[in-house]
Amino acid sequence: MLKTKDILDEKNKKLRIKSKEVVFPLSDDDKKTINDMIEYLTNSQIDELAKKYKLRPGMGMAAIQLGIPKRYFTVVYENEDGDFDTYIMINPVITSASSEKIYVEEGEGCLSVNRPTEGIVPRSARITVEGYDINGNKTKIRVREEIAIAFQHEMDHLDGILFVDKIDKKNPYKDADKYRAL
Repeated sequence: MLKTKDILDEKNKKLRIKSKEVVFPLSDDDKKTINDMIEYLTNSQIDELAKKYKLRPGMGMAAIQLGIPKRYFTVVYENEDGDFDTYIMINPVITSASSEKIYVEEGEGCLSVNRPTEGIVPRSARITVEGYDINGNKTKIRVREEIAIAFQHEMDHLDGILFVDKIDKKNPYKDADKYRAL
């Protein structure tokens, strides 16, 4: 089982690596890593398990956050009825993005950034992403709102970018009035 300590901190230079495309079929190690990531993210959003295992809450994780420079990530989103929607994206590419921009009002968070951060990160409100599932089948998904933000955040990780890099240092809330807050 993954622990919070297994996730690389922003000071680790590996997080700045541009991850490599995944070759199919996936290795057993990659399949296990994906399942471990999903388990961590799910458990981290269930209060009693998060406390029991000392997990920092998160809804997305990229392989590079575990020191694996491969282009895949998972997102686990708790929907209104309390069930979890799980997304696995391998070799993802954004094929379209809305012109409408949104941001997380209380600020984005990241399992690799263990400090308070101020500022906004403008993201597309809706995106279409193409990639592959765990079995190598081509997938195409359109996501919106919080899930679109999570996908864009994780895809940045695959290119060695952290969300804090996208916050204007001189004016952290620059142009907030031009975007819709979530």
